[in-house]
Amino acid sequence: MNVPRYWRSERTRYGLVGEICRSCGKPIFPPRDVCPHCTDEGQDVHPFGGKGQVYSFSTVYDAPAGYTEYQPYTVALIKLDEGPLVTAQLTDVDNEAVHIGMPVEMVTRKIKEEGENGLIIYGYKFRPVLESKSSRPDRF
Repeated sequence: MNVPRYWRSERTRYGLVGEICRSCGKPIFPPRDVCPHCTDEGQDVHPFGGKGQVYSFSTVYDAPAGYTEYQPYTVALIKLDEGPLVTAQLTDVDNEAVHIGMPVEMVTRKIKEEGENGLIIYGYKFRPVLESKSSRPDRF
């Protein structure tokens, strides 16, 4: 990926920004010129909340070039709370612990390094939802 293309996709990569169709009101991710639900043009920019559940997943044991430092890793279809399905790598989780329905949240992480100059590509990944202190029982 060249540097200008990388920066053009920055909002989508870092903010999980999609669209809401002006005609049918359905959420769209990634952004598109035409709504995949009603085929009308014209969408409004919409930042998604970044929370969802694992819809499906697969663990990659033989990664393609550029991604071998993370193998084995799990890639999942995440059903966002707002509706769209997003494909993403899971992070901060034991691959054996992943299950369908697992609550996850988006985080920004290093995806890979590219080229001789070592351009670091960042983007979204998903991790298990961290418990908040208020939802944990007191431990003595």
